[in-house]
Amino acid sequence: MAKGRRAMIKVIKAGSKECEDFFQRVGNRSGIADDAIIQTVSAIVRDVAHRGDNALFEYAKKFDGETIDSQSMAVTEGEIDEAIAAVDSEVISVMKLAAERISAFHRWQVLEDWWVEDEEGILLGQRVGPLERVGIYAPGGLAAYPSTVLMTAIPARIAGVKEIVLASPSKGGRMHPLVLAAAQIAGVNCMFKIGGAQAIAALAFGTESIPRVDKIAGPGNVYVAEAKRIVFGQVAIDMVAGPSEVLIIADGNGEASYAAADLIAQSEHDSRASAVLLTPDESFAHQVALEIEKQLEQLPRADIACKSLSCYGAIVITKDLGEAAEFANRYAPEHLELMVENPRSMLDCIQNAGAAFLGYHTPEAVGDYVAGPNHVLPTGGTARFSSPLGVYDFMKRTSVVSFSREALDRLGKHAALLAHAEGLDGHGRSILLRSAGKKS
Repeated sequence: MAKGRRAMIKVIKAGSKECEDFFQRVGNRSGIADDAIIQTVSAIVRDVAHRGDNALFEYAKKFDGETIDSQSMAVTEGEIDEAIAAVDSEVISVMKLAAERISAFHRWQVLEDWWVEDEEGILLGQRVGPLERVGIYAPGGLAAYPSTVLMTAIPARIAGVKEIVLASPSKGGRMHPLVLAAAQIAGVNCMFKIGGAQAIAALAFGTESIPRVDKIAGPGNVYVAEAKRIVFGQVAIDMVAGPSEVLIIADGNGEASYAAADLIAQSEHDSRASAVLLTPDESFAHQVALEIEKQLEQLPRADIACKSLSCYGAIVITKDLGEAAEFANRYAPEHLELMVENPRSMLDCIQNAGAAFLGYHTPEAVGDYVAGPNHVLPTGGTARFSSPLGVYDFMKRTSVVSFSREALDRLGKHAALLAHAEGLDGHGRSILLRSAGKKS
């Protein structure tokens, strides 16, 4: 590593002011976008909603330096074939393996209709069905993310979604071949070379070329995240994803090099990613800090990782594993690694985490690619109330109610009483008119 580029990850004590200040800073890093970003994105969304394709073409030129039109914006079959031919065959094989494992896991999530009928003639139930059309967004900034295409499109396909639309920025008139190959493997129906907030607006409102979707899934930069926040209500979204994060709880009996590698793996995402280790073993804590410095010497994205680790990384020394679990529940991390001897037992102490990785030999990175569970996860503490992306996100539920005359006679008067108490006499009348002997 070049001189002056040290990560300087902090080793701090739990309960100290430094520790409290650190976690507050980490929690605030994915807050509401600043006014300038909000205004910029709002203007883009309104413009695309009103001018459609023409606005997309102008923004592609302005932000990406790409010249596109209605003919070149859509990916052709020939381009897909070229992309697959350009990708190493071994990579294609691994993506297919990942797709198989992701599919196998997500099939367990399929929801089914259910019905219940009592002896007095009340039929209640729930019908479950897929959304008609969903939009998948694949980032195209610092790196290509074919794994994200697999993680978003495959659950939609398993849910039974009829049409899956992909939007991703192009470079030199071509979408990244890895993204196209993943889309073809995942069963995406159509693909458009458009990115940023304008792509989210196009999927939400529809344009002359891009169909309007029912839901948008997939992460992106702060502009994409803000666009998703703005269009929510016009269209459903999976979540407003913030910077990625990992929290590792280690008992000190594992390899310091493993913990260091996992912290670095998370920090190389971007400069706002957060990587935190909690351990009661002070000697292990300092070993990990030294390992981080050593491993960063060989990391191509060391500059990004260093910024992340110095601003949003820390090694926290706790009094015991119980205090570490308390921290984890408060932090509600996107990724939680339990590098302890009895991880299943410790998992019982965890209430808030997007995904949990158990034991010394389960790095979070394996979950990004081939484990099977989804890697689109709640960030920024939202694991307190949110869940990983799954098949259920691409399905909708319809409640079904059927009363017999006898059942309405028995329960109708109670419903009418509540309607009257709320001042909604018309509600009560609609019920009582149907009750036995009530004519008016």
